[in-house]
Amino acid sequence: MSNKDARTPCNCSTSRRNFLKSLGAAGAGSLLPTGGLFAQAGGRRSAPGRIDVHHHMYPPVYLKAKGDEMRASGYSARPWTPATSLEMMEKAGVATAMLSPVQRLVMDTMSDRSEQARSLARQNNEYGAQLARDYPGRFGHFASLPLPDQDGSLTEIAYAFDTLKADGIALWTSYLDKWVGDPAFWPAFEELNRRNAVVFYHPAVSSCCRNLPGQSGIIEYNFDTARAIDSMLWNGTLAKFPNVRHIFTHAGGAFSVLAARIVDDFPKNRADKVPNGVEYEIKRLYFDTAHAGKAPALDALKGIVPVSQMLYGSDAPIRNYELTDSGLAEYRGFSDTDWKAIHRGNAERLFPRLKA
Repeated sequence: MSNKDARTPCNCSTSRRNFLKSLGAAGAGSLLPTGGLFAQAGGRRSAPGRIDVHHHMYPPVYLKAKGDEMRASGYSARPWTPATSLEMMEKAGVATAMLSPVQRLVMDTMSDRSEQARSLARQNNEYGAQLARDYPGRFGHFASLPLPDQDGSLTEIAYAFDTLKADGIALWTSYLDKWVGDPAFWPAFEELNRRNAVVFYHPAVSSCCRNLPGQSGIIEYNFDTARAIDSMLWNGTLAKFPNVRHIFTHAGGAFSVLAARIVDDFPKNRADKVPNGVEYEIKRLYFDTAHAGKAPALDALKGIVPVSQMLYGSDAPIRNYELTDSGLAEYRGFSDTDWKAIHRGNAERLFPRLKA
């Protein structure tokens, strides 16, 4: 599953400190590719800034409805307004951030088949759309669905795309005891396939694997991503709905290092679920760089997909941009052309309205 061209080393001399300094100095509108990354070049025409596909918002409706429960669970949200994100983006050289809600805030509300679930999802989506209108070019948004409620999801898909003009859909990797590849969710995927939709997947923690004794639980987000992709292969969801463009976060979590095992050992009696082969379906997936700014994660990702399937993502404002960017600055495995694609070009193909 190697990608020979993607493994060609580049002569990248940008240091961590100079990289971060250049991003802060350049801002979102004056970034140019150099030394394998984006940096300022005085006197030359500006290049557009980066597109961050993994950027969170804290919709007030969820803070009001779930704030007490969120705090009782031990999660303390960072103070946030749209200005918070814009300031972080400016310092990091990010032109546009694609907004999606915070899983620890939303929790299991989207797993309900209730009017509250529909109402919260609707208000979340309207809030994201309003931010995209209020700050044109700076924010895009992924609309959320109460996925176990298929009727509600179909209604929300139509409203999100036709009325709110959403850039895509944001789903969790699992909803209580079901992963996103489950056939129970196929009616929604059929409609998303008809619309050639982009779907962004953020990890949750399935009900099977919560509060495991003697463990921190931190790794479960990474494994839930792997289980979600495995479920889509096992059930044939990827092959059945080939027009959906799937973005998985954190360089695929645990999936990238387990993919070869899945390819090698995928049961022959499930071959009809992947008529073009497992490897074919994997190579069509997209992955972002959030929390993956280190050589092991990026090397593993390069082993399963070409550079054309990699997107810049940060997990801001939950995490500071430096958490990902400092590692990207030190990585030597991509060429200047690769970095241009990862930071912006690949996202422009998915979201043509952002094309510079």
